[in-house]
Amino acid sequence: MSTPHISANKGDIAERILLPGDPLRAKWIADTYMENVTQYNAVRNMFGYTGTYKGERVSVQGTGMGLPSLSIYVTELFNDYGVQSAIRIGTCGGLLEKTKIGDVILAMTASTDSNINRRFTNNLDFAPHADFKLLLAAHEASKHLSNVHVGGVASMDYFYDESDAIQRLIQHGVLGAEMEANQLYSIAARKQRRALAILTVSDHVITHESMSSTDREKSLNTMVEIAFAALLNG
Repeated sequence: MSTPHISANKGDIAERILLPGDPLRAKWIADTYMENVTQYNAVRNMFGYTGTYKGERVSVQGTGMGLPSLSIYVTELFNDYGVQSAIRIGTCGGLLEKTKIGDVILAMTASTDSNINRRFTNNLDFAPHADFKLLLAAHEASKHLSNVHVGGVASMDYFYDESDAIQRLIQHGVLGAEMEANQLYSIAARKQRRALAILTVSDHVITHESMSSTDREKSLNTMVEIAFAALLNG
């Protein structure tokens, strides 16, 4: 069995999965953290791998950039491959003074400026949120760290946004802006699956700082380790 975007057979993908946007980050995670790894997907170079982490079977799959791209992979993973728990790991832009470069955000909710949810809710303003057990497990795994925040993020359609939308988000205390978490949460709600987004602040709207390559690697390690802990214990 395969889908238009994932060339895996039934059983090739674990019930628990990490979802980085960048397929090369998926490869890095598989190479760095997982054992007994098998690559199950290379369609459109959107790599997917299954292996073990601390003896537990897990998968990692790239999803691309933006709500529509992620929605393709998440829908197929839930519908066709039986994935039950999915954690997005990625970067975001910090919006508040307290969300500094290198900080990690556990996304409790994910707002959006996209109309994509309205097609499924008859124009209601549905408020998608993380799975509580996954969120709690991530919080437990990171509570010894001083740079982890729990709160809302926003999944935006435009990367180079020239409107005042970001200022509106800041007024509402949104911690960071990214491009995928909203649809992960929304699809998980419709399919009765479990989802969480864990994000590293790689640049900042207010200070205009950007993370160096060295700091990015170190911070991504922290995010991935929190995500694996949540996936196994949530």
